[in-house]
Amino acid sequence: MSSIADPIAGSPAADAKTEVEAEAEAKVAAPAITLPATGERELRLDLFRGLALWLIFIDHLPTNLLTWLTIRNYGFSDATEIFIFISGYTAAFVYGRAMLEGGVVIATARILRRVWQIYVAHVFLFTIFLAEISYVATSFENPLYSEEMGIMDFLKQPDVTIVQALLLRFRPVNMDVLPLYIVLMLFLPLILWLMKWKPDVTLGLSVVLYALTWQFDLYLSAYPNGFWAFNPFAWQLLFVFGAWCALGGARRMSRILSSNITMWICIVYLVAAFFVTLTWYVPQLGHIMPKVIEQWMYPINKTDLDVLRFAHFLALAALTVRFLPRDWPGLKSPWLRPLILCGQHSLEIFCLGVFLAFAGHFVLAEVSGGAALHALISVCGILIMCGMAWIISWYKHSADKGASKKGAAGNADLAGGGA
Repeated sequence: MSSIADPIAGSPAADAKTEVEAEAEAKVAAPAITLPATGERELRLDLFRGLALWLIFIDHLPTNLLTWLTIRNYGFSDATEIFIFISGYTAAFVYGRAMLEGGVVIATARILRRVWQIYVAHVFLFTIFLAEISYVATSFENPLYSEEMGIMDFLKQPDVTIVQALLLRFRPVNMDVLPLYIVLMLFLPLILWLMKWKPDVTLGLSVVLYALTWQFDLYLSAYPNGFWAFNPFAWQLLFVFGAWCALGGARRMSRILSSNITMWICIVYLVAAFFVTLTWYVPQLGHIMPKVIEQWMYPINKTDLDVLRFAHFLALAALTVRFLPRDWPGLKSPWLRPLILCGQHSLEIFCLGVFLAFAGHFVLAEVSGGAALHALISVCGILIMCGMAWIISWYKHSADKGASKKGAAGNADLAGGGA
């Protein structure tokens, strides 16, 4: 089985040594972290990052036919877990190599530059999003749009609200992912430095912080009241776990992932999660769930990344790695090309998806239509995202003369682009 983090091939000189000598030397000389060899792009990451973008867009629309195809209706986790895990993985892949080759200072400078780029993208998206909502609410004389999208405080106190928005404390509806990612990326230099020392200890510290978050109710406040929709103190666990997998953790877990016992545990858990979610939509099945289990399990908190959500994602990821090898021929299929292209340009496509989600919401609210119209708007939004991804890809590979020199670092778009 080919894991996501394939080990770097050994040197020919090692073949001349005895097996015992080579093993002893490896234990002494091996670095704490192991990076995948540079080379062909990891298309599985692009595929599932693109899938996460599509699912996030569909989930941001009012409930429609395609909504029932997203994974949140069949288990505890959803596209957000996929997105954050892959973001942590790709960030560590790009900047972990930069730290090993150029040192902590160089890697930190590159990370901070990328944080600034994502922050600017967030501010730009915030501005366009406000303009879009304000124009629609004014033109159609419907203030409910402003209230529903969470910008009433901006209209009442624009000066204070803009400052709070720049501090990432004020965000309209559907704009919570990028602020979370900005905060996580700010701590990436520390994460990589610790992983360069002891990756397993670093993951353990992440687990401790996650536990303390639940024990002492740690959170970041939001404006004008409340807290962040995605608590960075909790969601850092998924980000750090992704980084840990990229820096050799997935390779070290390969034997566990290939175990039949692991496979059946994951299948049983996913099936159980499916039947639990089924009771949410079919109340008649609620009596099947024992009250003791309900009291222990609910609420399944998304804000603080509930353990059941994290475990559900792990089960999905384990089965995916097992049954979708790195060299799967389907990754070259033209049918999956739109998904992969969206994943390769995730920052731009994510921002576009947020904009399109409100446009779709507006059309569905103003034009009465059935399931067909809902499905049509969803499909049109996805086609626009694919078209934009194709244009960006064409520009980067044809118009940008320096694109061919960026190499494998392009594995991480949100993490670092091709920088």
